[in-house]
Amino acid sequence: MTPALPSASLLAQLDDRSREIFRQIVDGYLASGEPVGSRHISRVLPMTLSPASVRNVMQDLEELGLVYAPHISAGRLPTEMGLRFFVDSLLQIGDVGPQERARMQAQVETASKERDFEGVLAEATGLLSGLARAAGVVAVDKADVRLKQIDFVRLERERVLAILVAEDGGVENRVLPVPKDLPASALIEAANYLNARIRGRTLAEARREIEAARVAAQAELDALTARLVEAGIASWGGAGRELIVRGQAHLLEDLTALEDLERIRLLFSDLETKTEVIDLLERAEEGEGVRIFIGSENKLFSLSGSSMIAAPLHDANRRIVGALGVIGPTRLNYARIVPMVDYTAKLLSRVAGGG
Repeated sequence: MTPALPSASLLAQLDDRSREIFRQIVDGYLASGEPVGSRHISRVLPMTLSPASVRNVMQDLEELGLVYAPHISAGRLPTEMGLRFFVDSLLQIGDVGPQERARMQAQVETASKERDFEGVLAEATGLLSGLARAAGVVAVDKADVRLKQIDFVRLERERVLAILVAEDGGVENRVLPVPKDLPASALIEAANYLNARIRGRTLAEARREIEAARVAAQAELDALTARLVEAGIASWGGAGRELIVRGQAHLLEDLTALEDLERIRLLFSDLETKTEVIDLLERAEEGEGVRIFIGSENKLFSLSGSSMIAAPLHDANRRIVGALGVIGPTRLNYARIVPMVDYTAKLLSRVAGGG
């Protein structure tokens, strides 16, 4: 397999003709999911080029790892690396049309007058799902969740299951890596230390309490137990978060092959994995603006080969309170959906901030 090169390095290796042929392959795939052949490309190129010359360029693109031939006599499809390169270097982002913008704003504003914030989120996520023809997802903090206890259970020599129980009966599980020489007594000691400080507190309160006592903890606990306490704190990122999924049925539209149906079945299974969906949405919170996750770049989509387009949500103080996005096949209409996700996130941030 061709090693992945930085997008800038790949871009430098492609002349205008190669870029245009690659763009035609990606555009064709995003539109139909079908391989794009040299004869078709030679007809639609803005320059005169024979099918044989197009095939030569296709071969060069294949050697760079940007495209592949699913069958010997077929045209080409973009690889996941090719899609990433396209998104990073060649994608021309559109804008939300005035009619769609007005509709989205009116629907969110109406929902904000009639429902609580969770209801507004559900409404906006369903709307975004319908516009994008994909599944809409959103994860936000459940600020009022109060904790009851945390336990650690060893799964293997180097893995521990952290079980966080809330007073409302909710349970969140996280698998944590630990040193293989961590004694069983450290699990008990770490759980006792945390439980003495988290009971009855919200996640934010508990985190502040324990992080404020970090120096004292390092003096009070041995090094391995202190590391486990820190890992336990870090694992709470998605705990106490509300996950809303809307519009999975849109994923069944426009299927072109049995392989597509199998990928969608796997994606449905992915969407049932609440923890991993929340974890991926949290990665979208790590920077400003929209982030795009493609296929096996993340473990959640390693089997279904799907994509997520997501953006963070903020409150009035610019504090991140969650993330919103859409999930679908890798042939999502990125140019159209990216600005939709961005605009919806800004609308919801305005509601969260009371604006």
